[in-house]
Amino acid sequence: MDEKSPNHARPLLYSVGTQIVAQKDVMAANDRIAHPAGAVGVIVRSPVDRTHAYRVKFNDGFEAAIHHDQLVRLSEFKSLPIRAADAALMSSGLYDRVIYRCVIGSRAYGLQDDASDTDRRGIYLPPAELHWSLYGVPEQLENDETQEVYWELQKFIVLALKANPNVLECLYSPIVESASPLGQELLEMRDAFLSKLVFQTFSGYVASQFKKMQTDIRNQGRVKWKHVMHLIRLLISGTHVLRKGEMMVDVGHHRDRLLRVKRGEMSFADADTWRTALQREFESAFQTTQLPDRPDYERANAFLVDARRRAMKEQLP
Repeated sequence: MDEKSPNHARPLLYSVGTQIVAQKDVMAANDRIAHPAGAVGVIVRSPVDRTHAYRVKFNDGFEAAIHHDQLVRLSEFKSLPIRAADAALMSSGLYDRVIYRCVIGSRAYGLQDDASDTDRRGIYLPPAELHWSLYGVPEQLENDETQEVYWELQKFIVLALKANPNVLECLYSPIVESASPLGQELLEMRDAFLSKLVFQTFSGYVASQFKKMQTDIRNQGRVKWKHVMHLIRLLISGTHVLRKGEMMVDVGHHRDRLLRVKRGEMSFADADTWRTALQREFESAFQTTQLPDRPDYERANAFLVDARRRAMKEQLP
């Protein structure tokens, strides 16, 4: 919880009765340490603001004045992370555990220009020993300098089962740079992740984003045209999924019109009209789609369990 409310009220103060942990030695008279740092006490009087001290009582009845920055709530102290947020990763070499790497973004969409970056996405399989460890593994690896993101396998599968557009595009990217045998197996079963949930997920996202854009136009008189283009592209791809049973990533046959939107050469009203027409096509495709109501959870789970077993081997599967 943020210590300031939305109306910027005064900073949060701990109430009487709150158990705290002293962050510094608690001193008594004659420079004697009454209680060491780490001692637990109870707030018996709260100050009017953070410039004044709390009155804290310890188990032996000793009371001391302690400022806010010298104590922490006991509940928070026990919940501190096992490792500091800025500590080195618990195990190096996770980028060497990438089982699938592809290019997404404008280059995969067929919408690139001379200024386009190369955005790489993929999946990594952590070694079993690290995955079982107390420290766990990160849900994704990110390198902003190289525009790379790799999801941990289970995280990727869960997102795919929910019809996350970015993840499904990753599975169907026309630009695959590398795939281990396990990564290739995942590609061969990618249809297991497609279901009618594509309609709800894509529609909900597009509708909410266009509503925000309408507010931006009304309040600021401008909009991020690149975002408008990608929302329209998403509807085109979503309709194709429902009709053909496969994700269409490359929309190059709509390139000229989409790039007009990106450059702001189409009015927002015209773009919205196009979006509305595409939404109708999307709904029509939903009514006749042959996709199942839900993805194949059992198949996805069996793949994950098998991958976990294979992660026990020394070599990357």
